[in-house]
Amino acid sequence: MDHIVRLDSRQEAALQATADKFIALHKGDTVKALKEMIVLNGHLQQRLDALSGSRQKPLERLVNSGFG
Repeated sequence: MDHIVRLDSRQEAALQATADKFIALHKGDTVKALKEMIVLNGHLQQRLDALSGSRQKPLERLVNSGFG
């Protein structure tokens, strides 16, 4: 894990409410909800990686590609 996030009680309550709703969407099946969350996070990470790669400066992209 790269970064530890600390939540205050209000943020923790909001996170718990969101988690409860997400589990409810999966009819109370926490394992199914967890699997879905992992898949969604993977898709989001791929999109972030693609965006960060396209935002590199042209020279930086060339160097990082192994041609520089």
